[in-house]
Amino acid sequence: MQNQRCHFLILFIQFLSIISFCQYIMPISGQDETNGVKKVDVGIILDLETSVAKVMHTCILLALEEYHAANRSAIRIVPHFRDSKKDDVEAASAAIYLLKDVQVHAIFGPQMSTQTDFVIDIGNKVKVPVISPATSPSLSVKENPYFIRAALPSSSQTKAIAAIVKNYDWREVVIIYEDSPFGTGIVPHLTDALLEISTLVSYRSVISPSANDDQILRELYKLNTMQTRVFVVHLQPFLASRLFLKAKEAGMMNNGYAWIITDVVTSVLDSVDPSVIESSMQGVLGVKPYFPRSHELNNFTKRWRERFRQEYPNMDQVELNVYGLWAYDSITVLAKAVQNVGATAIPEVKKPDAKENLSDLDALGTSELGSLLIDTLQNTSLKRGLSGDFRIIDGELQPSPYQIVNIIGKGERSIGFWTESDGISYKLTMNGKTAKSNNKQLGTIIWPGGSTIFPRGWEIPTSGKKLKVGVPVKGGLEQYIKVEIDSKTQAVSATGFCADVFKEVIQSMPYAVPYEFIPFPIAHSPTSQDYDDLVYKILSQEYDAVVGDVTILANRSKYVDFTLPFTESGISAVVPVRDDERKNAWIFLKPLKSELWVTTGAFFVFIGFVVWVLEHRVNKDFRGPKRKQVGMVFWFSFSTLVFAHKERVTSNLTRFVVIVWVFVVLVLTSSYTASLTSMLTVQQLQPTITDLNDLIKNGEYVGYQKGSFVEDILKRMKFESSKFRSYSTLEDYNDALSRGSKNGGVGAIVDELPYLRLFLNKYCRKYVMVGPTYKTAGFGFVFPKGSPMVPDVSRAVLKVMEGEFMNNIIQKWFGNETDCPEKNGMVITSDSLTLDSFKGLFLIAGVSAGSALLTFLLIFLHQNREIFATDDSIWQKLSALAKVFDEVRDNSNVKSEKHEANESQTATQLSATAAYPDILPNLASQSPEIRISDGLDASPAHEGFSTPEPGTPAHETITEANEERCYI
Repeated sequence: MQNQRCHFLILFIQFLSIISFCQYIMPISGQDETNGVKKVDVGIILDLETSVAKVMHTCILLALEEYHAANRSAIRIVPHFRDSKKDDVEAASAAIYLLKDVQVHAIFGPQMSTQTDFVIDIGNKVKVPVISPATSPSLSVKENPYFIRAALPSSSQTKAIAAIVKNYDWREVVIIYEDSPFGTGIVPHLTDALLEISTLVSYRSVISPSANDDQILRELYKLNTMQTRVFVVHLQPFLASRLFLKAKEAGMMNNGYAWIITDVVTSVLDSVDPSVIESSMQGVLGVKPYFPRSHELNNFTKRWRERFRQEYPNMDQVELNVYGLWAYDSITVLAKAVQNVGATAIPEVKKPDAKENLSDLDALGTSELGSLLIDTLQNTSLKRGLSGDFRIIDGELQPSPYQIVNIIGKGERSIGFWTESDGISYKLTMNGKTAKSNNKQLGTIIWPGGSTIFPRGWEIPTSGKKLKVGVPVKGGLEQYIKVEIDSKTQAVSATGFCADVFKEVIQSMPYAVPYEFIPFPIAHSPTSQDYDDLVYKILSQEYDAVVGDVTILANRSKYVDFTLPFTESGISAVVPVRDDERKNAWIFLKPLKSELWVTTGAFFVFIGFVVWVLEHRVNKDFRGPKRKQVGMVFWFSFSTLVFAHKERVTSNLTRFVVIVWVFVVLVLTSSYTASLTSMLTVQQLQPTITDLNDLIKNGEYVGYQKGSFVEDILKRMKFESSKFRSYSTLEDYNDALSRGSKNGGVGAIVDELPYLRLFLNKYCRKYVMVGPTYKTAGFGFVFPKGSPMVPDVSRAVLKVMEGEFMNNIIQKWFGNETDCPEKNGMVITSDSLTLDSFKGLFLIAGVSAGSALLTFLLIFLHQNREIFATDDSIWQKLSALAKVFDEVRDNSNVKSEKHEANESQTATQLSATAAYPDILPNLASQSPEIRISDGLDASPAHEGFSTPEPGTPAHETITEANEERCYI
């Protein structure tokens, strides 16, 4: 009985399982709507003949299956695939069929931009969202409210391409693009991105999709005659592979060339013939959207490959690409939107009112579900989509990092990444941003031809317009510019400092600049042309540039543009010199500035006063009548100037002060002697005038260079035009200055610093430059207003000036300036010594003397502190202190001790004499002078800075042999 119950229970469980299985599979098949399963029809239009469409087809099937398996809701999306067959009309027909007959609520596709353009218009009419992977920037999301772009537009990669161009400092680029809306859509965006980095699109090469191989080859030969060697290719994969085959044939895949392909080829590189990649695309750079590898993506790739083999068993295996991942994420986003919107009910398509003779477009009706879906689809996201962070904002897929690859062998190798926020980097961080620790550099690149050195981006063209460069011909100062014309070939050549700098600058340019020199004569007649006329030749478009010693001026810059200057700037004057400084009767005062003389005298008095204070109470030499004491103050310190002081100092404080002061005097006298010697022995060159205004006052003539703007400067300085004389050579300058204004010459030459440096380097001992110097901008190269070459030439000028070349060219044309004693145009003079040079010495002397004086005062006040304890007034106390200070210091105790010591020493010596009588006669000569000191009234023992006196006989008063104790 129990077994029967168990058997019945098992049968019941099996019956329930069968019912549950049927309930599960019926909604998936979409065959039974009576059980509450809601179907949402979605149209999918693809070019199923292409490999990209087949990849997307498989991804869409897997996306729907995996979404339905993970979300067992009552809403099922039923896809309806249609093949557009690479034709715009077929795509439009497929869209009308899906909207009219199937009544789909959304459309995914088409792929091509031209197909999508028409389908979008239909979607706007029937209010059905059109989710398309078309990449043309001409398809506007803002102008089409029912258009959702499910792929990055081709314009989003333009800044990544521009970053590569900027990384290698290529200044000109050729764009090769397809003659179709797909190709032309990227050109304006790419041009703008390149202009932002100051790179020009030198040529746009348009290739027709129907072009044959001969037409492609002819276009490549045309490109090869130009100077630019950097090409950006935006073609469909099939047309791009043909282009590179012909480029290889034309010799344009060798060293010196750079090729960059857009993502339309890089993202589907596996669909390109491998033989074309290996033979004709080696070294090409490419950009493509980057999708991070993940565990989910790896598992999906395995499932996708199995399903792809099932769907297309006869097709060669292709790789999963970003378009397939975008399709997968787009369908997933659409399924979520349908589930959210259709949770309550699925609105049906609203048919138009029945009328006769309705066209197919009029009979489509409108989708109420589509109006609800578009609001969700325009702003949605998948945080962990297969393609990464899949975000759609305002109907546009948001940019992701771009990967930069280098085609090597049969495939590609990653060399870096680019993001709009951080630019180029070799690696990406975990959050998808570029790693800033990689110095913004790409990895190692193998360029066309197998070179690892990046191409400079240009070559000297075999044909093309040459830059017409005007150069001045003036017959003088040929060190700066000299023009020669070959008598046979009439070829023009230019040499000199300016010409050599220009040639080196052109060589340093990032692209080729062919040029030819055109001479412009500047004659000596008053009515001849000058430098302003030469500059204005550019304004009249006779010249494309001007090279020479042309100064940058404000009035000229109104009509032309100048590069950065390549010489120093300024206007000054050169005048003759006179040599009469050594005949000056007061030259002995010039070694020291007046403030140094005053400071030195003040310190002499101060030091004498300090010594008198310290020695007044204990030293007889510093006592006596007031006149004597005042004289001693001045005598003692000034006598140290020649070390002639004979007064003995007894105080240790005084000795400290005197030692420091003697050192200061030693330094001062040595410096004075050296400066005076230099002034008396070195030739002093003094200008005849020190100010240009003196020339105006004296009515002297002024010289300047012929054709120079200096004439206008002199007029603004109030010089009379009748006092002007123009010259062309350095020899003319020398002759005019030598003769002077009274003899047909000039009193001064006013010119720009470069010319004056050159003149003084040749005549350095005869002339001197006087101020002031009026600032100018220096020499620069001249170009038309707004010329794009100006920033490039300016950067090249900086590069040349910072290198060793500039030193070599200066040495070549101007020689060694150190050969002239008056280097830099200024004479060598021995300037007077200033107080600043001796501040440290005076500070040391002042601090030592002051500290000694302060120490003495503190001791003196301490010893006489009983005076402060009285009830006398302050004046009485000060008078008492003054009397004490003026008195002789009481040294009776010291004398007594000294006297006992002397007696003991004398007794010892007498007993020694008695024992050895022969020693006595020689006693005076063998020992120091011996006599008993009688205090301040007796002659002091000779020590310190004193001069010894002859000794007294031995039988007279005998003094101590040891030194007296010093008094403070």
